[in-house]
Amino acid sequence: MHAFPLTRRLPLALAISTALTLAACGGSDHQEEALVIPAAPADQGAPDTAPVSTTAIAFVDNVASNQRGDARYATAATNAGVRVLIGMLDIWKPLTEIVDAGVTAPAVGNFPAVTQSAWTGVPNDGTPNGTIVNAAVHKANIDYSIKVTNSRTPAQELAAYLDDRRGKGYSITDGMGPLTDAWRSAARQTTTITSIAADATTKKYEDEGNNTGVAGSTNAEFGNVVTLVNAMGNNGSTEPAKRFYKYARPYRWSSEVVLVPALVPAKSTTPATDGGFTSGHTAEAVRGALGMAYALPERYQEMVTRALELGENRILAGMHSPLDVVSGRIQAQAIVAANLLDAETAKIKAGAVTQAHATLMAKTGTTADNFYDYAHSGTAANDRFADYATNKAAYIRRMTFGFAPIGSTTAPAVVPKGAEVLLETRLPYLTEAQRRVVLKTTAMPSGYPIMDDAEGWGRLNLFAAADGYGVFTGNVVVVMDAAKGGFNAVDRWRNDISGAGKLNKQGTGTLKLGGNNSWSGGTQVEAGRLEANSATAFGKGDVYVSGGTVVSNASASLAVAAKYTQLATGNLELKLGSGQGGRLTVAGQMTVAGGSLKVTFQNGYKPAAGDTLNVIGAASFKGKFDSITVDGFKVTPTYTATGLQLRLDV
Repeated sequence: MHAFPLTRRLPLALAISTALTLAACGGSDHQEEALVIPAAPADQGAPDTAPVSTTAIAFVDNVASNQRGDARYATAATNAGVRVLIGMLDIWKPLTEIVDAGVTAPAVGNFPAVTQSAWTGVPNDGTPNGTIVNAAVHKANIDYSIKVTNSRTPAQELAAYLDDRRGKGYSITDGMGPLTDAWRSAARQTTTITSIAADATTKKYEDEGNNTGVAGSTNAEFGNVVTLVNAMGNNGSTEPAKRFYKYARPYRWSSEVVLVPALVPAKSTTPATDGGFTSGHTAEAVRGALGMAYALPERYQEMVTRALELGENRILAGMHSPLDVVSGRIQAQAIVAANLLDAETAKIKAGAVTQAHATLMAKTGTTADNFYDYAHSGTAANDRFADYATNKAAYIRRMTFGFAPIGSTTAPAVVPKGAEVLLETRLPYLTEAQRRVVLKTTAMPSGYPIMDDAEGWGRLNLFAAADGYGVFTGNVVVVMDAAKGGFNAVDRWRNDISGAGKLNKQGTGTLKLGGNNSWSGGTQVEAGRLEANSATAFGKGDVYVSGGTVVSNASASLAVAAKYTQLATGNLELKLGSGQGGRLTVAGQMTVAGGSLKVTFQNGYKPAAGDTLNVIGAASFKGKFDSITVDGFKVTPTYTATGLQLRLDV
């Protein structure tokens, strides 16, 4: 331990630009010099906002218009589920002539009465169902289906069959990884389809299991959770979109699309009621996964990844094209947001979250302190979604399936009304306005086929949004309350954060930053812990520690691109590894007006007694810490004009 007194202490408000007499070098024979404390990073102004569109009709206010019984007469004007997918009209214009003459749907609310056509469901048979508007995108869509169905592996064939024939709720729960068995047991989920039967090429098998489980009071330990998940399907029919867009399944567009042989018996014999756009399986999977992720946000990214995997399996099966699957994701996200905001669902969702955690902790023998770690304790051998980088790459690929943009790629992102509820349990310490900005700053670029709906549902990237902000604009104040537990206590953001804003960390919780960050407005830590899990975690600006603790967990040297300032109420913790891991390097001046430095070790690294560690390097180093501790050693510090060295003794 090394400590020394300040010759004068001033209130924090007077510390900026105030001279304090401090030691400038190590050892007992040092000279006193005036220490001028730099100012905190400048105020960057009001935080970013993501206002709701004033021209688009809000899906969450009109979700009830999406009814299966009205599918025959649905239009973009009368049906929210059709309207959210309106970008399809840039690719394909469905038949609009009156076939059922005299059959007219009644007016719906403020929408006029309409007459809707019939269709055959079979393209190019002499009675086409519409007109191809963008031949290149249409061709790419069907060509993709041809390619993947002609090259799928036996493992992909099995996965496609299971995701087709099993209950979708049961299928996707393997996205829970180490929690899968506990979830299925608590929910009382079962399936009767576990393989491809020998006669499956001639017999259509139906799952006789319990898809999502037992809901309500008859399932005391998990009934509220199942009720919540089931509620995500309310007003979720894909039939209106199928009937309106009249876009056929890929095997009806081309005989080169090869269905999984065991799914041939599942082919519809009534093409006129069996459109491909949008994919009902995909939509159901996304709705279920988001309901489960709301209840158990510790597996949020894994669950949304699993949902899109099921969507891709629909393409591999030959049952759907990429555009069908992309549209299923879009519509389902909007449906779930509307259902989470529904007044009846609002009564049960908090209780469902509590019940999910209490029950799964009891079944796994975990506590609030180690539940997250247990949820992520799987390996590639027993959890297909254990690898973060693999999940991220797969999710991004499945958002577009490689389609090239057909419009401007620079249109500003808009965030739909109510979409912020999709992050309510994943980012509980942010305000609703902040969650909207997260969705805005992580949204996909514009221009991709069918993804540019007026409200913004198509461009939402929920995987990235679960990793926090993508851009800092203005003052970004993050307040975390560790006493609330879960993500309120500890969270990690892994996006590469850009922008000119300033991060201000407040509250008792811990926020970990792991991206290749480049925001330039600086970082101020007032309370709690702000941890760097990457070398560039703190971006390009100053770091100012007026309270709380800054932690370096970086595997390489942690780089502060400008100045680092620590007041007497601040703390620094360096977790050193071999080489330069965890060491702090400051490109500008490092000013230390007291506070503590704690050194621990990571990844099995352990120095020996007698070693001297170069723990801090800076362009200029001023001041001293009030105390220095090193795990397992006594320490003698040596301050230099450009850093700090620590000699270790036992």
